Amino acid sequence: MASFVAEVLASSGKLEKEDLSGKVSKMSRKVEDTKEEVCEMINKRYSDFLPTLQGSEDLMVQVETVSKEMDALKTCIETEVRFHSAMEEFNKALQEKKYVDAANQLERARDNVDSLKSWKISQLPLLSAINSELTVQRENLIYHLGDEWKRLVIWTLPSSKGKTSSENLLKMCQMLIQNLLSLGFCCCPGQVLLKNMLKPLVMYASLSVRVTEQQDEGTILALQCLEESHEERSAPSQVYSKLLLVLKTLHSHLLLLCCFSDVSIGDKKLSAILGELIWEELSRCIIHECLVHSIPTNSSQLEKYNTVIKETEDFEKSLKEMEYLHGDSTDLLKYARDVNCHFASKKCKDVIVAARKLMTSKMHNTVKITPESKLRLPKLPAPSSEVKVKQDIVKEEAMMENSKQLSAWSLRLPACRISESVQQLMELALNTLCEAVGSSTQCALQLFFTVRNIFQLFYDVVPTYHKENLLKFPHLAAIQHNNCMYLAHHLLTLGHHFRSHLPNPLSDGVATFVDMVPGFRKLGAQCFLTQLNVQRAELLERLSTAHNFCNLDDEDNYIAASKAVRQVIHQLKQLGTVWQDVLPVGIYCKAMGNLLNTAITEVIAKIMMLEDISSEDGEHLHTLCQTIIEEGPLVFIPLAEEHKNRKYQEEVPLYVKKWSTFKELVIVLRANLQEIVDRWADSKGPLAVEFSSSEVKSLIRALFQNTERRAVALTKIK
Repeated sequence: MASFVAEVLASSGKLEKEDLSGKVSKMSRKVEDTKEEVCEMINKRYSDFLPTLQGSEDLMVQVETVSKEMDALKTCIETEVRFHSAMEEFNKALQEKKYVDAANQLERARDNVDSLKSWKISQLPLLSAINSELTVQRENLIYHLGDEWKRLVIWTLPSSKGKTSSENLLKMCQMLIQNLLSLGFCCCPGQVLLKNMLKPLVMYASLSVRVTEQQDEGTILALQCLEESHEERSAPSQVYSKLLLVLKTLHSHLLLLCCFSDVSIGDKKLSAILGELIWEELSRCIIHECLVHSIPTNSSQLEKYNTVIKETEDFEKSLKEMEYLHGDSTDLLKYARDVNCHFASKKCKDVIVAARKLMTSKMHNTVKITPESKLRLPKLPAPSSEVKVKQDIVKEEAMMENSKQLSAWSLRLPACRISESVQQLMELALNTLCEAVGSSTQCALQLFFTVRNIFQLFYDVVPTYHKENLLKFPHLAAIQHNNCMYLAHHLLTLGHHFRSHLPNPLSDGVATFVDMVPGFRKLGAQCFLTQLNVQRAELLERLSTAHNFCNLDDEDNYIAASKAVRQVIHQLKQLGTVWQDVLPVGIYCKAMGNLLNTAITEVIAKIMMLEDISSEDGEHLHTLCQTIIEEGPLVFIPLAEEHKNRKYQEEVPLYVKKWSTFKELVIVLRANLQEIVDRWADSKGPLAVEFSSSEVKSLIRALFQNTERRAVALTKIK
């Protein structure tokens, strides 16, 4: 605590009070003698030369200047005398350990020195010497105070190793402690008090305060650990009671001794000084370590929080009575009273954290959604009369404009599977909107836009976080498609359910999520289309190993082509199984039809490119294509019940665009010239519907040798 100057003085042994007192007295006598001599000399010289000076204006100016300098010199001498007088009183009080008196005398000496600054003598060596003396004596006082503080106030802090040091003791003797505080010496003890006693009481629920009185040692404040306590956080009432016990003990034993009850610094009491030093940090600690955790998580608990507000008011009232605090309510009480805002902020933060956790959880845990499935909307209070009138008007206008009513199946989500986490996300959004109902306008706005942020977060986070898996696993891509469509479906009406129950401006149309619907639909469609493109590329890659279906009379070529076809069928069956009971039936059939169509379109293109197809090649091609025709429909298994899938297998031509074209090609591969001509039927037959004349002629040239019969047949294809 002592400064460098004080340490040097102490080590050199120059703090003896008797020597200082003698030197100061001797200097004072010399100053008085010098003052008398100077004044007498100045007055004599001034009287002698005054008649001579009166005849010259320049000399009169010089006289005036000299006069002012004389006044300044007199002031300097008088100030020095007062300074040394104050220093004598200071040393006397220091010897008697009257530290408040010593501090006041030191302040008096400082005021005398400051009064010289208005004169143009600040550069005089005298002023510099006086300032040096002030600094030395101030450090001298602080040095003595340090010793007194160490003797009178003892901190026993727990060691980092020993388990037995469970107490944090402050021993206080009722002997002039307030003097130390009155000198501004409470800054360091205030910080020690905060760090080792007040803050731990706020932060740790297991700590309590014990106050004991001992005759020889004074009052002991001890922190003790309650082993039976398992609470993680203390309630505000517990924190306030523990802090008040410490502060009241300090006030009664340390800061307000009966014989020194009038001790103050300026207009401030000692408790006020300590309060200024510790309150800002202490209140911040109470807010962040206690009040933050006491904010309700449910709007139904907000009314009960009035108890905490009252406890906070009483706590501050007690501090004001002990003069630790002054003025109006502090940040602590403002924080407690602003519970609605803090509730909304805490709720919003908790909601976003919970939503993000759901979004980053595994997607493959699914739940079944049916057209009968509905959101479990809570029962909301009846809207105000004004809102109800508006609703009735809208209903009447709608009935007048629409004489025809929608089907009961309108706005029904088709049966599919969605991630369990997405269902929970929607429930989280519903619960948050329910919290907004009946809340203040500011709170309702925060909660409503937090729900919007949930859905925006899903839009941004899920495609990025699960990007690799969505490309790798077709099952997850289908689930993500359903998730987006599920959210989009409910966002259409979610705002409508709550709008009339929310305060303005939300009830006037702001409470809507309809603008987010197109984005979610596009997100789901893009995710699934990306997966379809991946599957389409794999199908084409498998068919590329078929050697373009040429020279199938070669055994190796036939084996390669046959393997390629089997792999395509196997891939489609695997996808059919993976997406079964996951995708809506309509989406399932379109997706499987699109992929099967990709495969047969590639097969048709490869066959149409062949310039020469022998009879043996034709048989092999027919066999391979017939395999696709027979097994292709079997990949359509959208439902888990097999007997219900027959309907969709019979409707393959509805979903596979080139299915009829492919079947015609298979017929042509085994047909003779007359059969081909008959199916063409002067551009009116089924063959003409699927192929152009040039394509049919190309097939005839590839399948049949150049004969007169072929030439005749070619003439009929036009």
